[in-house]
Amino acid sequence: MPLYTWVGRTRQGAAKKGVLDALNEGAVTAQLRAQGILPVKIKAKARDLSEIFPFLNPTKVTTRELVIFTRQFATMIDAGLPLVTCLQILGDQQPNAGFKKVIGDIKANVEQGSTFADALGKHPKIFNDLFVNLVAAGEIGGILDTIMNRLAAYLEKADKLARQVRGAMVYPITVSTVALAVITMLLVKVIPVFEKMFSDFGGVLPGPTQVVINVSDFLQANIMYMIVGTVVTLICFFQARQRNRGFRYQTDKLALRLPIFGDLLKKVAVARFSRTLGTMIASGVPILDALDIVARTAGNMVIEEEVQKTRASVSEGKTLAEPLQNSKVFPGMVVQMIAVGEETGAMETMLSKVADFYDDEVDVAVTAITSLLEPLMMVFLGGSIGSILIAMYLPIFKIADAIQ
Repeated sequence: MPLYTWVGRTRQGAAKKGVLDALNEGAVTAQLRAQGILPVKIKAKARDLSEIFPFLNPTKVTTRELVIFTRQFATMIDAGLPLVTCLQILGDQQPNAGFKKVIGDIKANVEQGSTFADALGKHPKIFNDLFVNLVAAGEIGGILDTIMNRLAAYLEKADKLARQVRGAMVYPITVSTVALAVITMLLVKVIPVFEKMFSDFGGVLPGPTQVVINVSDFLQANIMYMIVGTVVTLICFFQARQRNRGFRYQTDKLALRLPIFGDLLKKVAVARFSRTLGTMIASGVPILDALDIVARTAGNMVIEEEVQKTRASVSEGKTLAEPLQNSKVFPGMVVQMIAVGEETGAMETMLSKVADFYDDEVDVAVTAITSLLEPLMMVFLGGSIGSILIAMYLPIFKIADAIQ
């Protein structure tokens, strides 16, 4: 909805001003009068360039900042401070300008009569469905401080899991990028010097040398087209994943089948599923709502589909373990522990244990992948550069033999 800036006066004559999102000026007037404010001036707020082009706004709320916000909020609520006061304090001390603005907007919405969960829900890029629904459960149950502490613990563990996965990806990507950059520099800058020298000598070049020179000539003529083509392909790929659910489903399915990383991604998915579902059940969120949110925050459409099938089965009266048993994503051990949790009434405890177990499994898998890829990448880098150098020195050895 569009934003409107307004200036008005209370019944006591005090001047007030602010910003509201509404369908039109009439809706703004109605909201202000409901709050006992007589509007004097209402004007549509001009859009910032950062709103039109989001990539121009570098401000981003990190998981660490969100954890600190959640922890501090829980501490202040537990100490008995009013909700609006907590938001005022957190906003004043927030160093991130973008996050500070968001907290101020949340505070304004709460002051206007909105619930805390609804105010958070207006900023889905920062507070996802899981966060908003847990806060709503905390408000209804009167245990907002407990919920916020639980959320902070969940975010910290989820962030640790994400960093482990990124750690597994960073090394091969970095080494591959360096290798391609070095090889490209050799082919584009160094090989042409050798080519000129060999042409001055005359004669037929050895096969490997001629192949390297042909590749060098091709790169010199087409490198800009290749760079532009790669960038355009990557942009199209990510745009297709965002806009085409079928394409995204197929790429997510392919990712789970990758030889080395597929198993790691499945373990991450199981850990996230168990941690999220356990946190929501422990917070009093109904099982069907919890499964719906878990599906939407899964991060992989194949797993989302499996969880939605599970939700449909549970809504028909089946246990949670029954549909999971037919899934190809969730291992038998996980299904058995969930079944035991359902029978004993300790579902959240079992899910927490499963999540902890798979967090450790991810850690072990990341270490194993790094140990495996390190020598392979070194062999690739050394072999590629070594092959190019040997190919360039073959004519020199031939010339030396001819001279002798």
